[in-house]
Amino acid sequence: MASSNLLLLGLALSLGLLSCHSAPGTAAEPNTLTSPEKRAGWKLLFDGRTMNGWRGAYMDSLPSRGWEVRDGALGVTESGGGEASFGGDLVTIDEYRNFELLVDFKLTEGANSGIKYFVIEAEPKTPGSAKGLEYQLLDDARHPDAKLGVNGNRTCASLYDLIPAVNRPPVPIGEWNHARILVQGKHVEHWLNDVKVLEFERGGPEFLAHKAESKFKDIPGFGEYPAGHILLQDHGNRVFFRNIKIRIL
Repeated sequence: MASSNLLLLGLALSLGLLSCHSAPGTAAEPNTLTSPEKRAGWKLLFDGRTMNGWRGAYMDSLPSRGWEVRDGALGVTESGGGEASFGGDLVTIDEYRNFELLVDFKLTEGANSGIKYFVIEAEPKTPGSAKGLEYQLLDDARHPDAKLGVNGNRTCASLYDLIPAVNRPPVPIGEWNHARILVQGKHVEHWLNDVKVLEFERGGPEFLAHKAESKFKDIPGFGEYPAGHILLQDHGNRVFFRNIKIRIL
C-alpha cells in the first residue's frame, strides 16, 4: 500500500496536479529547483547571483542604484522610505497571465514594500510606483500604513488598498517568510506562510466595489489587464527577496 501511494504521488507531481510549493528553506539550496519542481514546470525568476530577467520599471535596463544581490538575496537599499524615488521598482522582462508565483521575503523593522502583478507601464508615467495589483509587504506593528486604508486592507499580504488579508499567520521581522500568489483566469489567491489569507475574482462585484473605494478608482481597467509584469517594489526600506519561482498554468 505504501509503495502504491508513493507511485501515485510521483505521478501527480510529474503531471503538475499537485502544487509542489515548499516552505522557505526546504529546498537543498536557496534559489534552486528540486527535481519535482522542474517536472511540474517551475522556473526561477532569480538565480541568487544576478538580476537577469529583470529591468527597472519604465526603463530599458536595470536601475543604477537602489538594489543589490548579496549572499543569495535580492535586496532593496535603505533610502528613507520614498516610493520608487531612489532606485525605482524592478519588473520582469516577461509578462504573465495565468501563473503560480512563490517568493521568500524578509522584512526589516518598519519596512514597506510589495509584490505587484498585472503591472503595465501606462503612459504618461505618474508619480510613485508603477500600478498593478499588489501583495502588500509591511511591518504592520511599526509602519503607519497598516492603520490606513479601509478595514486593514494595507496590512501585510493584503491586496493593497482593496481587500484585507484574514486569518494571517505571524510574519516574523528579520526572518524569511513565504508569499504565494495564484492566478487562474479571473481567480486570484494570496497565501502567507502556507495559509490562504484572501481570494477574489478580478473584475467581479466584490473587486469592483473595493476598487470604487480605493486610490485606483479612476484608473480604467485596473487589475483586469489580460497580462502584465511582476514587480518588486522599492519603497525606500531594507527588504530582501529570494527563491522567486513561477509556474505557468
